[in-house]
Amino acid sequence: MIISRAFTGLVLLGLAATPAFAQQAKNIRGTIDAFDGSVLKVTTYEGAKVAISMPADVRVSTSKPFSLSDVTTGMKLGVTTVTRPTDGAQIALEIHPISATARDGLSPHDLKPGSTMNNGYVEATVGATGGTEITLDYKSGKVKVLIVPETAMAQAAPGALADLKAGEAVFVAVTQDGEKMTATRAQVSKDGVKPPM
Repeated sequence: MIISRAFTGLVLLGLAATPAFAQQAKNIRGTIDAFDGSVLKVTTYEGAKVAISMPADVRVSTSKPFSLSDVTTGMKLGVTTVTRPTDGAQIALEIHPISATARDGLSPHDLKPGSTMNNGYVEATVGATGGTEITLDYKSGKVKVLIVPETAMAQAAPGALADLKAGEAVFVAVTQDGEKMTATRAQVSKDGVKPPM
């Protein structure tokens, strides 16, 4: 009887945990089709049509210009890179300033196949063949990334749900449970400056 009750308890615990495990985090990138104040409709860059629930208190940022001239030693950056097959160099796809409280380190990213998000502090910036090389210190190691002319650059600025307008480019971090997507944060283009992520 004791074993049976223990087993039943484990089964119920597993069932209770199932919804949490069913949720998954993902990123949506595309162009806004419409926003009615609670649901954001987006056509992704891959051509899919998605509807995203936007809670009233979701954090929304706009995008403003950011360039290499704004990069200083000690600044914390998020840089998405891919490895160049010919020489193993880390080529920056995009670069943006991040909060000092953001997690340090390297992690897989979904901007492009095989891309990596590198979060760290700028240790050095030097000219290099084909661009500018930045050394990022992420506490447990260092990585050198090459910023090239094609690298997308922008930074976040304060925004609001009212900035989510049809035709604007948008990046939305969501949690997905089945078919339902709920935004956890969003960054939208402004004055032609698109979210770099």
